[in-house]
Amino acid sequence: MPSTRAPDDIPQGRLLSRREALALLGASGVVLLTDAVRAQVSSGGSQLSCVVRPQQTEGPFFVEEALDRFDIRSDPRTGQVSAGMPLQLTFKVSRLDGAACTALAGAQVDVWHSDAAGRYSDVRGSTTAGQQFLRGYQSTDQTGTARFVTIYPGAYGGRAVHVHFKIRTGAGASRAYAFTSQLYFDEAVTERVYASEPYAGQRRRWMRNAEDGLFRAGGRQLLLNPVKDAQGYAATFDIGLQV
Repeated sequence: MPSTRAPDDIPQGRLLSRREALALLGASGVVLLTDAVRAQVSSGGSQLSCVVRPQQTEGPFFVEEALDRFDIRSDPRTGQVSAGMPLQLTFKVSRLDGAACTALAGAQVDVWHSDAAGRYSDVRGSTTAGQQFLRGYQSTDQTGTARFVTIYPGAYGGRAVHVHFKIRTGAGASRAYAFTSQLYFDEAVTERVYASEPYAGQRRRWMRNAEDGLFRAGGRQLLLNPVKDAQGYAATFDIGLQV
């Protein structure tokens, strides 16, 4: 695992101004929107509860594994489970319909991230080549929900703690849309998690959000605040698409 940010791990997309957002909302095509931040955009006298969010790079470690599964902690070839703090990660995916957000069923949500030691699976030329831990996808149900069981991601050099995700509509070569970005974590939660094993044993300084160039390019709108549950932590991310 490299200790510095990979060359293609650079910001993609940006936050839009109110004028740009209005122009996009009136245009054809697909725009990423979310109701997690209640900034309001006025259009035709009505107020929209969804606002534009920043896209970010998928980085060098996305692999099209086609792993349709809810629990992504294990390597399906060996059954070995990645050690770490359990994390229930829920996506609520919506589409903009007029002035309201309605559930978007059938969207594919891919998730991938590093293990507690900061390693990604199936990295070519590394010791994890051929492994498939902490990767998978789910399709949203009729309520627009996709749920994953994973672990709290580990840290590695050059990046703040994060999870990658990709949302796609359509199937195969006919995919209508793909949006890729990253989720970040409340640092107070990371402090608590990293005080426990197996994270504490890594003895590695983890990068703060404000030190990460990608986080500075819109990460506050991609920030999770996991809450403690019976197993570990749980977090929900609301996101919408204008299709």
